[in-house]
Amino acid sequence: MRRFGQCLGLRPERLAEYRQHHAAIWPEIARAIHEAGIRNYSIFHRDGQLFGYYEYHGPDAEYEERMARLAAAPRMREWWDLMEPMQIPDSERPVGSWWSDLDEVFHQD
Repeated sequence: MRRFGQCLGLRPERLAEYRQHHAAIWPEIARAIHEAGIRNYSIFHRDGQLFGYYEYHGPDAEYEERMARLAAAPRMREWWDLMEPMQIPDSERPVGSWWSDLDEVFHQD
């Protein structure tokens, strides 16, 4: 199992809408996330910043392939087209990334 933390900005005037969409996530999106091996997925908000956390349960060698399948899942592009105008990505994020990955500095079970 691998843990991931990511951050992304959120337009303050869009917070209520963002919460509303995530309170009623589409079944196809929830299913695709689960099929990709993602568990314990949470998104937190504070002062215009989103913090995402998830655990990947699957073979390390399959991670990139599973994330590519997730990106190609039915309706995923439609979901992203709704979410992206609400978000403000970090200008220094890696090419091809939307969320910025965080380095884990501590973990305790």
